[in-house]
Amino acid sequence: MGFFDKLRAELIDIIEWIDDSRHTIVWRFPRYNNQIKHGAQLIVRPGQMAVFVHRGELADVFEPGHYKLTTDNLPILSTLQGWKYGFDSPFKSEVYFVSTRQITDLKWGTPNPIMMRDADFGPIRLRAFGTYVLKATEPRALLKELVGTDGDFQTDEVTELMRSMISTSLADILGESNIAALDLAGKYRDLSEQLRAHVAERIDDEYGLDIPQLFIVNISLPEEVEKAIDTRSSMGVIGDMGRYQQFQMGKAMLAAADNPSGGGAAEGMGLGMGFAMANQMVNAPGFQGQAGGMSAPPPPPGGGVWHVSSNGSSEGPYTAQQIMQGLAAGQVPANAYAWTQGMPAWSPINEIPQFSAPTPPPPPPAN
Repeated sequence: MGFFDKLRAELIDIIEWIDDSRHTIVWRFPRYNNQIKHGAQLIVRPGQMAVFVHRGELADVFEPGHYKLTTDNLPILSTLQGWKYGFDSPFKSEVYFVSTRQITDLKWGTPNPIMMRDADFGPIRLRAFGTYVLKATEPRALLKELVGTDGDFQTDEVTELMRSMISTSLADILGESNIAALDLAGKYRDLSEQLRAHVAERIDDEYGLDIPQLFIVNISLPEEVEKAIDTRSSMGVIGDMGRYQQFQMGKAMLAAADNPSGGGAAEGMGLGMGFAMANQMVNAPGFQGQAGGMSAPPPPPGGGVWHVSSNGSSEGPYTAQQIMQGLAAGQVPANAYAWTQGMPAWSPINEIPQFSAPTPPPPPPAN
């Protein structure tokens, strides 16, 4: 402390704290040699409390107000100093101002995922974060357990402790509640209040602090689990997968029909999708039930009914014209087998005269 500070302390003895910060919890009043005059003025503003400390012992505590320091309003300090008939000379004492207003916008989060067993997904890992409000309620416990001789005690010196307590309490609450992970979002308000009360009970008596408000902003699952849930939800929105595939095939066939430049490839693609759609419709339970009361349709014209076998699977029935179009578009492999009624066994499709390319006759002699 400089010379002018010493001189100012000798001329005007006003003890006050003009708090211009938002995250200071405790502040020690600076005084040269901690000397306080007889009749000094103590100003404690709203949202503050003043605590006198004499030789390491907690003495008198002052609520908001304007005081003239005398023996009458310093009973504990008078006993510690041994003042029986008052005092008329400066005395030494440390003065700590404690902020009792609510300190808002403090954040918390789980440093590591919380493991829990879920009824739908089995063992899962959860992360959570939110905000809370901190307030000092008992200056004596706060100075004794946390502040000590720190002359400027900020919220960041206690936030790590608060985060650990909140995370531990949240793990206990989630483990006891047995709430399914997908139902947690609807329980944020109840869980927030339970978590606030759980943490407030631990810090009130021990540290002289309180949490008037605590909010859970979000509880999230691992990214890969969220993607699996999104996929599952998408499948639920689609509904009947067979009808959805038929719808997609119909759209693709319309797109192919609107693109005449596709040529044989487009025709073959449309042919293949038509075959697949026909097989799905035939295998559908509703179609089978309706077919029971209907007469079978006559064989399609164009050279009888054929079946095609490729890679161990049989497809059909097709007309000869459809098979020719499939061969031209590459949808039917050249090494496939074909069979129709009257044939004793399957034959390579390239050996059946109806589907093999004709061999041109020898060219005419030159003139």
